[in-house]
Amino acid sequence: MVPNEAYQYKGIISLLRHFRWNWVGLFVVDDESGGYFLKTLEPLLSQHGICSAFTQRIPPEARLDDIDNIIDIISDNYVDFTDNKAKTFIIYGESMTMVWLRNIMFVRDPESKESASFRKVWIMTTQIDLLLSGTQKGWDLQLFQGSIAFTIHSQYVPAFTEYLQKVRPYWTEGDGFVNDFWEQAFDCSFTDPDGPANDIERCTGKEKLESLPGPQFEMLMTGHSYGIYNAVYAIAHTLHVVFSARTKHRAMAGWDKFELQDLQPWQLHPILCDISFNNSAGEAISFNAKREMGGGFDITNMVTFPNKSFQRVKVGRVGPNGCEGQEFTIDEDIITWHSGFNQSLPLSICNEYCLPGNQKKKKEGEKFCCYDCALCPEGEISNQTDMSDCFSCPRDQYPSKDKNGCISKTMSFLSHEEPLGFSLVSIAVSFSLVTAFILGIFIKHKDTPIVKANNRNLTYTLLVSLLLCFLSSLLFLGQPGKVICLLRQPTFGIIFSVAVSCVLAKTVTVVVAFMAIKPGSSMRKWVGKRLTNGIVFSCSLFQASTCTVWLATSPPYPDLDMHAATEEIIVKCNEGSVAMFYCVLGYMGFLAIISFLVAFLARKLPDSFNEAKFITFSMLLFCSVWLSFVPTYLSTRGKYTVAVEIFSILASSAGLLGCIFSPKCYIIMFRPELNSREKLARRMN
Repeated sequence: MVPNEAYQYKGIISLLRHFRWNWVGLFVVDDESGGYFLKTLEPLLSQHGICSAFTQRIPPEARLDDIDNIIDIISDNYVDFTDNKAKTFIIYGESMTMVWLRNIMFVRDPESKESASFRKVWIMTTQIDLLLSGTQKGWDLQLFQGSIAFTIHSQYVPAFTEYLQKVRPYWTEGDGFVNDFWEQAFDCSFTDPDGPANDIERCTGKEKLESLPGPQFEMLMTGHSYGIYNAVYAIAHTLHVVFSARTKHRAMAGWDKFELQDLQPWQLHPILCDISFNNSAGEAISFNAKREMGGGFDITNMVTFPNKSFQRVKVGRVGPNGCEGQEFTIDEDIITWHSGFNQSLPLSICNEYCLPGNQKKKKEGEKFCCYDCALCPEGEISNQTDMSDCFSCPRDQYPSKDKNGCISKTMSFLSHEEPLGFSLVSIAVSFSLVTAFILGIFIKHKDTPIVKANNRNLTYTLLVSLLLCFLSSLLFLGQPGKVICLLRQPTFGIIFSVAVSCVLAKTVTVVVAFMAIKPGSSMRKWVGKRLTNGIVFSCSLFQASTCTVWLATSPPYPDLDMHAATEEIIVKCNEGSVAMFYCVLGYMGFLAIISFLVAFLARKLPDSFNEAKFITFSMLLFCSVWLSFVPTYLSTRGKYTVAVEIFSILASSAGLLGCIFSPKCYIIMFRPELNSREKLARRMN
């Protein structure tokens, strides 16, 4: 009839974990059952991260002839009582165990001065009855205020209370047990007092049991009594089945071999297993497959009162009747704690909890429940109390300042709306307009000598390519998409190659022209558009072929860089093949160096409109920009990498535009008298 004790162990562990008590003291009766209790409970405590601060064995009964041993036990136990860290005590024993614990406090504090400030949470097992009698009746129970007890499941049985209210000792004349209880409970006697000095009153039989305080007699049916009550009814129902079968002469296997008066207890077992009925409290009673009553345990809270009485309040339950995953339930809001806790949740821990942002650090030589707290390492967090290890945030998040949570990273890319992006857009558009303006001037003055010198069409091509170079920088702004990533690097590479090829063609034209004017020179056949067009076309075609191979084998694509910045996700274009990217840059550098060398060698050739000197400066600037670009590009992260590339495009393009065309524009607009054949012929002569 008693529930499986395994549920009591589960309930204790669940209760400790629910309130996060991991540093508890154990008081266990020193007998075989106490040894089994420790053997079963201690591994469970360890498995669930709970430590026993101490384990004290309580004698099952006091031996007054060994007073020294009693004093030693009381002294040892009192030391454990004063453990300030262990606020929770688990007690396993019987009624005498509670007497022992109360005696310890009484011996050390006869006037119970400390009991009111003695703040502990007592967890009592179902074997304990808090019942005081004899000289113990006047004891103060404030020591156990707020205790939590596991009791056998019971229901309120109204008829039982009504029965107790009618009990009188004269009902059971000759029943020594009732008379003895009556005399002890009410401090009276049914016999005449011996002598006039005796203060014991005579029992009237009209005393009422409900007037007794709870520690002496409980009017409600306890769990143990409820089990006996159900057991009696189970046997009654079983006998009723047997009697009904015999009186109706129904054949039942095995029951036709004996009479009712010959029944043995073991012969009722087969029928008991199938018995199911509703008791007077309205609860369904039946046995499970293991022949156990599946009622489980109630969790009760003991509330004491100044008149030395107490009340048990059901606050939870543990047992097999709960839903899946809800074998343990508790309502902590209705629990009354010891008055010393001011109704706040008691803490029973070896040390303070490690707050979020910290992790537990083991203390050498101490139990695992005692630990230090250490800050999480850089880049890791802990978002719960008492975490054993910190952990890293997801890739799209970063740790907060206090390392107690993760914050979502923001998407980062160079936008035209931010100051840096807006500035670069303004510069690119301004240079584009300047380039378009210069192109317009050259078209307007296309028949003048300074425009016609060094191949007019080549000049137009160079200006258009520079215009497109300025505009191509706009492809690097904004959030990159698939099409943008495919276009921006190849477009920039091809357009720049056309521009540098035009510069190279102009330089070669200058050299070939001066070599061709020498008498008998064979270079005259190379003078003309065919040479310049061939240089521009072949150099540009090679770069276009390189870009085509790049796009066909490992094209650029949109990518997210989670690690470059702590608080941002860098939205960028992954170049696909880094080797192809640097091949494109390297080829442009190669063309620029060739142009610089040829222009440098032709810089002193005598010609009024010799561009070699200006091309030399432009190529020097161009090479300087792109040589500094590579280390800067590799050392920056995020949107600033894109900004460096845009700046390099604008700076190198502006260098070509300024160095090559600003002198010509100055002559066309401010010194038109120098833009004539006569000046050219005079300078030649």
